[in-house]
Amino acid sequence: MRKARIAVLVSGGGTNLQALMDSERAGVISAGEIKLVISDNRDAYAIQRAKNYNIETEVLLRKDFPSREDHEKALVGTLKDYDIDLIVLAGFMSILSPYFIDSFRDRIINIHPSLIPSFCGKGFYGLKVHEAALSYGVKVTGATVHYVNEIPDGGKIIIQKAVEVKDGDTPEILQRRVMEEAEWKILPKACQMVCQKILEEEANAE
Repeated sequence: MRKARIAVLVSGGGTNLQALMDSERAGVISAGEIKLVISDNRDAYAIQRAKNYNIETEVLLRKDFPSREDHEKALVGTLKDYDIDLIVLAGFMSILSPYFIDSFRDRIINIHPSLIPSFCGKGFYGLKVHEAALSYGVKVTGATVHYVNEIPDGGKIIIQKAVEVKDGDTPEILQRRVMEEAEWKILPKACQMVCQKILEEEANAE
């Protein structure tokens, strides 16, 4: 039976990639399979994680291309070479252009470490999100998986999960709790949902 072909775009440690690979092995993601991991950082530990699971890896560094446009064209070309159906941004630090998003409309999803529309958009990434949540004094935060469009963190929400903010939390402690209790759970679920949708649309088109 055909499965949707997934590419995961990474820049760093790859904890969300690990959650996806483990979920695929556990059967949580049954409608899709991770075929490719692309990094824009040669030293990203995520590449090693992918190799440990015998998943193909590609490194495309922005500095190796004369312009951002050329870099993105290479990214799109690589994804098409692998016949990728779904792109998952898992800690990918490059902002994607309308050209890239148009090339894979409704086929790109992202995980963001807050309950969108709170603490999201331009400039909100990594620890900055959790610092903002704590300084604002929210009692509940969480994570959101959403489709990617031209607005940073502005695409349609697929799934969200709330996480309690506790007294004494630091940004680092909160970041870890949001990963463990929300990100690593909802990203695989969202992947499965979107892969099923892709396969259903294909079946209906035949």
